[in-house]
Amino acid sequence: MAKSALGARTALDGAMELLVSARAPLGGAMWARAGAIAAVGAIALLVGAAPAAAQQPPSAVKFVGSSTSPISASVLIPANRASMWISGTTPPVLKADAPAGSRDRYGDTETQASGVLKNIEAQLAAQGLSMKDVVYVRAFLVPDPAKENKIDVTGWNAAYTKVFGTAANPTKTARSTVGVVQLVNADFLIELEAFAVYPAAK
Repeated sequence: MAKSALGARTALDGAMELLVSARAPLGGAMWARAGAIAAVGAIALLVGAAPAAAQQPPSAVKFVGSSTSPISASVLIPANRASMWISGTTPPVLKADAPAGSRDRYGDTETQASGVLKNIEAQLAAQGLSMKDVVYVRAFLVPDPAKENKIDVTGWNAAYTKVFGTAANPTKTARSTVGVVQLVNADFLIELEAFAVYPAAK
């Protein structure tokens, strides 16, 4: 038992002993009231004296979550580690001569997501990082008219799992997927943000 909790327990025992010794001159109602006050005070002492278990900060990036999930529930990041935030990145043009609004211009959600992930990979590489260093991804998806006007989470997951949680890159990032009405270009079906952490110096 922690010292603070032990002290509170000792105080509780002492208070109860005083009440017992004073019971004779007290009337029944006064005894009940005094006992209730002592009990409430002692409980407050005990609750306040139970500190949360101290947690040591991580010494390395740690991904937390189910082994069967393609994403992590959370990520623990050590202090004093440099990081890189990547702004919302949109899909590249696949066929420049395709008319606006044509699926041929940017492709479906999976195709667009794959193009965005390649763009993010290039941004990371320019700073000496790779997709293995990504710890968080936020996706904004627009309903696809070709998918009954629903966001294509299946397509997004297909693109994501080709890059993360693989033999070549076992990293499974924390991730958010948000449905939105429209992005800055009406032809865009997805936009991605990413956050990466530099590896520990060797």
